[in-house]
Amino acid sequence: MMNKLFLILLLYSVISCKKEELKSEVILKKEIPNSYVIPESKSIRIDTTLLTSFNDKTLFNFYKSTEYKTVWQSDEKRKIILEELLKSDEEGLNPEDYKVKKLLEFEKKSATLDTIDLAKYDILLTSSLEKYISHLTNGALNPRRLYKNWDLKENDINLNETVTQLLKSDSLAYKIEQLKPSHIVYKRLKKALKLIQSFPKYNFKNLKITERISPNDTNRSIIDIKKRLIYWKDLLPKDTLTPIYDEETVMAVKRFQARHGLAHDEIIREATIASLNFSKEQRIHQIIVNLERWKWYPKEMGKEYVIINIPDYRLTLVKDKDTLRTHRVIVGRAKRKTPILSSKLIQVVFNPTWTVPPTILREDVIPAILKSRSYLINSNIKIYDSDGRIVSPYEWQLSQAKSYRYVQNPGTFNSLGMVKIIFPNRFSVYLHDTNHRDYFDKIDRSLSSGCVRVDNPLELTEYLLNDPVNWNLEKITTTLQNEKTKFVKIKKDVSFHLLYWTAWSDNNKLIFRDDIYNLDVDLYNKLRN
Repeated sequence: MMNKLFLILLLYSVISCKKEELKSEVILKKEIPNSYVIPESKSIRIDTTLLTSFNDKTLFNFYKSTEYKTVWQSDEKRKIILEELLKSDEEGLNPEDYKVKKLLEFEKKSATLDTIDLAKYDILLTSSLEKYISHLTNGALNPRRLYKNWDLKENDINLNETVTQLLKSDSLAYKIEQLKPSHIVYKRLKKALKLIQSFPKYNFKNLKITERISPNDTNRSIIDIKKRLIYWKDLLPKDTLTPIYDEETVMAVKRFQARHGLAHDEIIREATIASLNFSKEQRIHQIIVNLERWKWYPKEMGKEYVIINIPDYRLTLVKDKDTLRTHRVIVGRAKRKTPILSSKLIQVVFNPTWTVPPTILREDVIPAILKSRSYLINSNIKIYDSDGRIVSPYEWQLSQAKSYRYVQNPGTFNSLGMVKIIFPNRFSVYLHDTNHRDYFDKIDRSLSSGCVRVDNPLELTEYLLNDPVNWNLEKITTTLQNEKTKFVKIKKDVSFHLLYWTAWSDNNKLIFRDDIYNLDVDLYNKLRN
């Protein structure tokens, strides 16, 4: 009996010890941080007080994973990183943000630095590299904090894992290059920046005209206009300049107007003069802010996508990096800006009804009704009360105005035209046709209340539905003639991007567009302050 009891106690003791061992093992595993980096043998220990001065949790966790040892022992890797930081201005970034001068001082003395300074150099290099990576992948500023109507997801990046991969890589320069935006517009912006920086310094005085200038006119401003056109390489240099608006200058003006999205009709008006008055520095600033914006945009646009550049008033359909079609668009005016977002095209609505949104109701419809009740009849708008009953225009009451629902029936006079294309978004905007198709011939097409009107929308719709049997152009036309609202799902996977950029380059030509929402100057000031 005693032997049995002894065996039971012994077994319990062994099991208890084993449990304690397992428990200790679990605790030990929790205390050991996941190791991102295995430092090289020449690494030195870092005093954690050197890290606290940076007040950067990500940086602290990185060195925690190295067991607080230096990681940049490789002369070659340090050189590559320093070169990248030095030329960060090519990406529209500011090398001073990455403490380049201090890093170069450390590098110059790297062979004679004591252990404390070696640790300081290592930490500063990691900190600057992580900041650079963050700026490359998400920009130096956060658009979600700058604008209420910019709804873009942050590009996902784990800084510590990324630095670890760079450390392990045998092709560090290539890996850093892969972190940069790869869209063709971003690459063309970089070319534009390089191109404009090659232009000489020149202080022009602002041009002023009191009347428009037509071909063969003589005007004292023409000489200064010619100088400006020669500077921007739209006109070949001349030994002597005359005040005559001659044929050669006419062609140069048309080239300049085309590059700036102006009416290239040979006439020199205030809009052309305004664009000629931009200095080299102002255009450089414009390119830099657009490089910043492209770091905010999705890294992957999708295999097939529709992209709209708001200041260019243009919709482009891209598949496998090839442009398949373009359409002119009308966008929101400055007081009712079209939002910036990414989404998916999901549905087409033929013969849509239009429910008047709150802003248009408050600012447009109610004032129009107060002037004349016949506005509702002429606009084919029906009023519904909270119970869904139709309210006569002559029974309409201002005190109840905001509680009514205002619906415009389908038809020729519907504000949405014959078709609208839906994409999920929190702003209740969409693509649609218009009953004012003559507006597409205007140069300034920031005319809508936020939604985007598309020229030739039926051709775009036919392509998106991708059903030659049931939804060819003939079948679409028949459906529209019925004047009955019909919803059709878009089965293709088509991404949608509403974006904003005012500069790029094409075939070594600088291209600019008016900053219709006045965002460029403010953004540049924020970037450099």
